Amino acid sequence: MDFLELAKKRYSVRKYDSRKVEPEKREKILEAGRIAPTAANLQPQRILAVYSEDGLLRLRKGVNFYGAPLAFVICSDHSVSWKRPLDGRDTADIDASIVTTHMMLEATDLGLGSIWICYFKPEIIKAEFQLPDSVEPINVLGVGYNAGEVKSPDRYSTERSPLEETVTFIP
Repeated sequence: MDFLELAKKRYSVRKYDSRKVEPEKREKILEAGRIAPTAANLQPQRILAVYSEDGLLRLRKGVNFYGAPLAFVICSDHSVSWKRPLDGRDTADIDASIVTTHMMLEATDLGLGSIWICYFKPEIIKAEFQLPDSVEPINVLGVGYNAGEVKSPDRYSTERSPLEETVTFIP
């Protein structure tokens, strides 16, 4: 499958069946995150792979991940992340988002559904998983087998703005 085909196949899954994600698929998703580019190659990502009943119950206190049997909490360690010297801009959230994107697309390629969640209570996740002060949860990625309606890859022709509305061409 070429990249655009893969990207169009991906959508937010909000209903999962109870089947567990196989460990080898979980490892491939984590590998996709490991190889993701980060600013200055500092690799500030810290990922919680949550799949046990206890871990999922603890995670559920701070985020709705729609019953996915596997969730990744993608965090960034601010003590490691690159800061732009000109204005001090911390790239931790950008790096975590690149990592999340790689993981999400790998899950799609493996026949899994996913949902990228940024609406969560970071203080609860930090407390439940005893994250150090320098580590901030940035995104939660729910992953599993879709039990809901499959969305068509053709939806982008009507659901996305045309390039002319989002791109300025500079000759």
